[in-house]
Amino acid sequence: MPKYDLYHNVVRTALIKNGWIITDDPFIIEFKGLRLYADLGAERLFTATKEQQKIVVEIKVFNSSSFITELEKAVGQYSIYRTFIQRIHPDRKIYLAIANDIYLDFFQRPTIQEIILDHKINLLVFDQNLEEIIQWIN
Repeated sequence: MPKYDLYHNVVRTALIKNGWIITDDPFIIEFKGLRLYADLGAERLFTATKEQQKIVVEIKVFNSSSFITELEKAVGQYSIYRTFIQRIHPDRKIYLAIANDIYLDFFQRPTIQEIILDHKINLLVFDQNLEEIIQWIN
């Protein structure tokens, strides 16, 4: 089993506060003999439309001295997970969860925005102190 990220329980709590039900912890991705572990799987029923939304969340901390190296790892991991999830769980959308301070500092740079847009990365931005979701970016 993989080791939990520093903010694993923070994001889990934030999702629950936001009305999500945690269905998988971790979310196991098995595809053609390969087994990978995303951090969380969750779902929520939208009563207005009677639709159920399902997500997979991969949490990244960005706590090393090189945010670019962390981004390279995160983009690669996100892309691999998305490829397999689209094939075996097409009803799920994947999100990269990042702390609000990293989003406001590092992810607002134009060059980083270009990478996020080009790779079509969905972001879940959370406040690590309040244990709340700040925004969803698709």
